[in-house]
Amino acid sequence: MQSAVIRLGALAAAFAGALFLASCKTDEPPPPPPPPPPPAFALSNTVIQSAAAYRTYVREASAISAVFPDAASIQAGLRRGAAYEPRSFARGAVAYAAILALQDPAFVQGVRSYSLDPAGRNTVIRQIFADPAYAAQLPGAASAAGLIQANLDADAQAMHAAGGAIKQTAYDIQRQRWSREFVADREGRLAAAKQLGMTPALGSTADSSMLAQAAVSGSGLGLRAPAPASPPYTETVIRGMAIAALAVLGAAGEDNAMQVDALLNENVGPYCLNLSKLNLYQCLAVSKPHFEDVFCLGQHVLMDAGQCINKVSGSRTPLPTWSRSTIATAPVAASTAQPAASTQPVGN
Repeated sequence: MQSAVIRLGALAAAFAGALFLASCKTDEPPPPPPPPPPPAFALSNTVIQSAAAYRTYVREASAISAVFPDAASIQAGLRRGAAYEPRSFARGAVAYAAILALQDPAFVQGVRSYSLDPAGRNTVIRQIFADPAYAAQLPGAASAAGLIQANLDADAQAMHAAGGAIKQTAYDIQRQRWSREFVADREGRLAAAKQLGMTPALGSTADSSMLAQAAVSGSGLGLRAPAPASPPYTETVIRGMAIAALAVLGAAGEDNAMQVDALLNENVGPYCLNLSKLNLYQCLAVSKPHFEDVFCLGQHVLMDAGQCINKVSGSRTPLPTWSRSTIATAPVAASTAQPAASTQPVGN
């Protein structure tokens, strides 16, 4: 009996002690909620489709053969080469630049570091929309710019080389009698070229799919890794990096489609390409025999467009100076129009 009383007393003392300790505790605030997860990658379909249209045109135009067995093949080449609208083509170069920037791990990781803090992320997004050049200050921008410059310049070099080979053919085929015959329906083929020049090109389904996957994964384009590029950068390079940064921060999707679409616009590319188109139309307006149409295609479609891409890329690598490999009768250029039978020697 005595032991039971002792146990009850011990339990009572323990209970009283617990009550005393509980009364001494202060209310502790609950732990803060975990930070929200980084936003998901987002890139609007307009950017993907514009980049695909650019890539498809460059590949197909660069592949135009310099071998023309007949007049029909010349006109087919002209139609293929003239099938771009300057403003949309320049926008496509910016869109493609954005996807190129997304292939640079240093740039993507540097931008992603800002997504961990919602306030910091929103600040960066506002800064980019207010001034796209802000993207050139982000971590990894120099390597992303180098990637854009090198690969846009590779496109420029490919188009310029294809145009140079075709321009050479314009000299060579004058030895063939059929090439000196006049083009049939000269007005019709000029009108067709102008119509093609007013119609935005479309990218292939394969290019659209490939670029969409590459944008998300950051791989799949088989690009070389050039050296970083130092500023100043062209508007095409800057705007490409700006759109890429926004995509990493989840702000370049359909919710911000109008603002992102505006970032695709720059002035140098459209001006240069418009001038190229005008030179093409003037060349076609005065050319009469088939070999002169070949000259127009080589010079004012492919070589001129290659020079424009080289310009918007900001590449420090100049395009090679063209020179014909053999002495031949010169095609008639728009600025030095001569009768079709002229055999005046001309330079490059």
